[in-house]
Amino acid sequence: QVQLVESGGGLVQAGGSLRLSCAASGRTGSSSVMGWFRQAPGKEREFVAAISRSGDSTGYADSQQGRFTISRDNAKNTLYLQMASLKPEDTAVYYCAARKGMYSGWTKFLANYDYWGQGTQVTVSS
Repeated sequence: QVQLVESGGGLVQAGGSLRLSCAASGRTGSSSVMGWFRQAPGKEREFVAAISRSGDSTGYADSQQGRFTISRDNAKNTLYLQMASLKPEDTAVYYCAARKGMYSGWTKFLANYDYWGQGTQVTVSS
């Protein structure tokens, strides 16, 4: 099992920045791909960004391309999401996820992820 704990959410004005962190513990060596998803009230959970095990391959949803940066520090078992130029429509609960097994590359499909954190709220005011 892998446990994921997100932190770094909060209230920020439009145009501002936040950095989310996700600390992984447990059998972290058994997971590879990690990603960020978000869910706004009344909407389905959606893909934000993902990163390969080594960190050399990343992918983003179109709406975040150029504004968000995903990274990971495997020595610290920590995943990050640097968010800039935030918009009110970025308001959501942000979830960290990890995929079990040794896979190359990354995936944007929610069903491919096996472990989830409890989420951290990000609120962007206009």
